[in-house]
Amino acid sequence: MLSIHTTWDSFRLSLNGIEILSHTPQRPALFLGCGEETITMYRGNFDVSDRVSERVPLHFVSFENGEARFTSGELAGDYVLTVEERDGLVFLRGSTEDARFNRLYLRFPAEADEHVTGGGEQFSCLDLRGRSFPIWTREQGVGRNKLTEITRLADCSDGGGGDYHTTFFPQPTFLSSRLYFAHLENYEYSELDFRDARFHELALWSTALSLVLGAGESLRELLGRLTELLGRQPALPDWAMRGIWLGVQGGTERVTELLERCRRGGMEIPAVWIQDWEGKRVTSFGKRLQWDWRWNREMYPGLDAVIASDPDTRWMGYMNPYLVEGGVLFGEAKEKSYFVKNREGEDYLFDFGEYDCGVVDLTMPEAFAWYKDVVKTNLIGLGFRGWMADFGEYLPADAVCFGGCGMEEHNAWPMLWAKCCREAVEECGLLGECVFYMRAGAAGSQRYATLVWAGDQCVDWSEDDGLPSVVTAALTLGMSGYGLHTCDAGGYTTLFHLKRDAELLLRWLEFACFTPVMRTHEGNRPDSNVQLYSSEEIIEKAARLSKLHTALLPYMKECVRLNSETGVPVMRPLFLDDPADARAWARENYSYLLGEELLVAPVVEPGAAARTLYLPAGSWVHLWSGERFAGGDATVPAPMGFPPVFFREGCAHEALFRRLAKDFG
Repeated sequence: MLSIHTTWDSFRLSLNGIEILSHTPQRPALFLGCGEETITMYRGNFDVSDRVSERVPLHFVSFENGEARFTSGELAGDYVLTVEERDGLVFLRGSTEDARFNRLYLRFPAEADEHVTGGGEQFSCLDLRGRSFPIWTREQGVGRNKLTEITRLADCSDGGGGDYHTTFFPQPTFLSSRLYFAHLENYEYSELDFRDARFHELALWSTALSLVLGAGESLRELLGRLTELLGRQPALPDWAMRGIWLGVQGGTERVTELLERCRRGGMEIPAVWIQDWEGKRVTSFGKRLQWDWRWNREMYPGLDAVIASDPDTRWMGYMNPYLVEGGVLFGEAKEKSYFVKNREGEDYLFDFGEYDCGVVDLTMPEAFAWYKDVVKTNLIGLGFRGWMADFGEYLPADAVCFGGCGMEEHNAWPMLWAKCCREAVEECGLLGECVFYMRAGAAGSQRYATLVWAGDQCVDWSEDDGLPSVVTAALTLGMSGYGLHTCDAGGYTTLFHLKRDAELLLRWLEFACFTPVMRTHEGNRPDSNVQLYSSEEIIEKAARLSKLHTALLPYMKECVRLNSETGVPVMRPLFLDDPADARAWARENYSYLLGEELLVAPVVEPGAAARTLYLPAGSWVHLWSGERFAGGDATVPAPMGFPPVFFREGCAHEALFRRLAKDFG
């Protein structure tokens, strides 16, 4: 699989006959540099810049006993790159003793018609060619497009407008249509740059390189090898893939009344998610939570009895890795010195939106164990069988942690938060029953987090931060090794003039119906948005979709099982089995393969009565009409409640799909 060819001045590395690295005097692949970064943060929005004062191409010296040596006139000694083939992968480890340099650049040869994907969860790009992607976990931002009015308003408000690359879950991994992948194991700030037609460039704010390369005969094989490296998610319990998780809040009486109302309307609800179980606070952003993770008995009297009396309903809560100043848990953590520190050795407190919080130091074993016990006692002990494990992106670059500095730990923080939750679930013997879902992630979250949700989309149809963006996010994350994805049906962020209407909510529910988990959120300003329970008509339509989602369970279980066993995601891009199909790489398709046998093309524009879409080669049957299509362009009607869905003719679950069409058509 691995082939290395050298001359006196060149070094080439190939896998499966694919040239992945090519270093020659005319076109060097390896550079060292000197840079001085500036990083500022405001409420999880980061402004990152780098002033590079020097960038030096290296010269190949020798390759012997698995070590490639490079040098230059400016470098004291050699840069040593070790090459090791192990378990079907190639591991590159690079280092130099010259401390003057603090930047590394590595180039991979590119072809004009090559496509690349991955990069973690990217909301604006499915094919990454032509753009650069900083790997730095952060708030995704509002609008995420500097050309839109919403982004401009958010930038003017608090600098939180975001851009095409801002994401909760970045990952320095890319997969090429040439059938190889590259994964950077470093957690320092890095950048994937695909703007040059001749090469892809990886930039790293360190000179100590840890890179993994893999190749295969198909993208499926690449995903198998990548997820063997990073880890895979366990299969979801059956209850999680049924009906709709109802997201409501406001106290025991309101929650139970709304649950009963929705169930009377025919809605199948296996889980109720109450994010304000610990209390609430109201800010200019909207309704927020009391970040002191203890049951608020005043708001939720008798909650323990309600949970215990309804064993068929899973009750779910909310938690994040921060503690609000003045809270009981804040006092405990402060007394035990469990918070991340600033450079003066003081607890590092910062503004989360009109209230200050401390960051529990998850790199400190004692603090990690204490916070894990909070999860076990206060959430699981109350009876919750899942929770939103929110945030994880806010560790400042200048923080001082038990395990290192903020610059080194920032990108790894969401993975540590996932590990904390996962160990709590396992130690309570509830893995496979309890589901926690996260918005932030990092390489390695794959082996810990049980589910990822897309975060805080706007309640609109925008391509970069509305309903369409979630399709792209699920597919890029799946191609980065994380195959279980969900979202806030209807969106979350309600700011400026945005308000959720019934059409957006119902179209979003249609999309969520054909994903592993269907769940709702009232949003940051519930009173401004149409809700699942706002009218009998919405309840009726949502009830039908909830039952349709449950009817898909036999098929969805198979999709989820394949993800846990092989690493092939539940939601897959159209190019998965034919990376040479250029049309399948177009983000504007806004469609995906759900497992092996279904193709879903959700309605992502307001007022649409039909959709024109692209079908890969094959024999496809429109679920609702039974009409056959042979691939290429197709136009089908899309009345409310009937999103364009197709199944492969002759597939294993054809009888199930035809029964769905009969029962729900």
